[in-house]
Amino acid sequence: MPALLRQLSGLGGCTHPIRLDGHRTEHELNPTTGEIGPAVHRLLSDQLAAGHLLVRCNNRRTTRCAACAETYRRDTFHLITAGLRGGKGTPEDVTDHPRVFATFTAPGFGPVHNRPDSGTCRCGTAHPADAPELGTPLNPDTYDYEAAVLWNAYAGALWRRFSIYLRREIAKRAGLSQRAFRDHARVSFAKVAEYQKRGAVHFHAVIRLDGPDGGTTQPPAWATADLLTDAIRAAASAACVTGPTIDGRPHTFAFGRQLDVRTIRGADFAGSTALTDRAVAAYIAKYATKGAETATGTLDRPIRFLAELPHLAISDHARRMIRTAWNLGARKELEELRLRAWAHMLGFRGHFSTKTRRYSTTLGALRNARAEYRRAQSSQARPQETTYVLSHWAFAGTGLTPGEAWLAATLEPAPGTEGESTWMPVATS
Repeated sequence: MPALLRQLSGLGGCTHPIRLDGHRTEHELNPTTGEIGPAVHRLLSDQLAAGHLLVRCNNRRTTRCAACAETYRRDTFHLITAGLRGGKGTPEDVTDHPRVFATFTAPGFGPVHNRPDSGTCRCGTAHPADAPELGTPLNPDTYDYEAAVLWNAYAGALWRRFSIYLRREIAKRAGLSQRAFRDHARVSFAKVAEYQKRGAVHFHAVIRLDGPDGGTTQPPAWATADLLTDAIRAAASAACVTGPTIDGRPHTFAFGRQLDVRTIRGADFAGSTALTDRAVAAYIAKYATKGAETATGTLDRPIRFLAELPHLAISDHARRMIRTAWNLGARKELEELRLRAWAHMLGFRGHFSTKTRRYSTTLGALRNARAEYRRAQSSQARPQETTYVLSHWAFAGTGLTPGEAWLAATLEPAPGTEGESTWMPVATS
């Protein structure tokens, strides 16, 4: 029992761990000759208390694993913050660069139940904030489900087109050619996709104007937040992606009319309306762990057959979106969109959190640093140059047994494992 308690507490609260069969053997290594010596420690999965090596699932969705999703959220927060305040390889004077927080919305596909400033929906009802009908069509029979699904499928391509246009618009305002612009400035951004209640994806982005080498160099004198804001508005209105023609109906996709661009102030900015670094990072990180299932009431995993739909506890609006995506996925001309594989995501098949290379650090770097810290803290850690590790692990299943789940629910995470997103197999008893 004590060994099982230690193994479960090392999961840091993960409720759906991956179970692995295999072994891990450590050999002495002569740093001079490179000769591999006898084994000094051997870990066998069947000798562990749970019968397997348990590894965190690292799922980013809150609905799948709250503990792992919280780790993902915290990592995203630090990634965004590093690009706003500096740190983790980004200079602190990045706070002097022009920075804005922009929200790009989807176009309309038909009137839906909402909570306007007037307080009364088009249906004549003042809906409470938790009303289940919010975001659902007033008339589902006239709602353009086909365009709504295809918008989600092409949203990522539209963002890429916008990023190209943004560089063009900034260069134009600076009096530079596109080629010359690369020698003077660089656009860095980090964005996250969020589902509205109606099931349409929109984007939140931190956009920063740097020098030619990114955050490590100062932007030119002409680079201002006002110039960046003006260029974003122009690029967003010009960006357009041509979609497929279905049954004689052409589809073209552009951002909606609602575009919000606000300058990000420093962390020391005093005022009740300040848009601070911390507020922006927390807002973006919150949506990095949510998908369509949180906002729209749909699924958090793929479906294998359309016959599953009638038996799922989802909203009627989400069911029609999924059915539309499934039917569109059967069309030969839309084969590359893989809409059936992404029907549970209502057609959206892009990454939820993306950034440019030089915005800040990466999630992988944060996880590696945490793993290195844990290895350094381990009493059994050995210098890497004097130890040769041979391991082999095979997938054996997922989840906890009923007894393990009950026991894990009574535990607090082991010290040093709270918020951990990557657990490296080490020799433990």
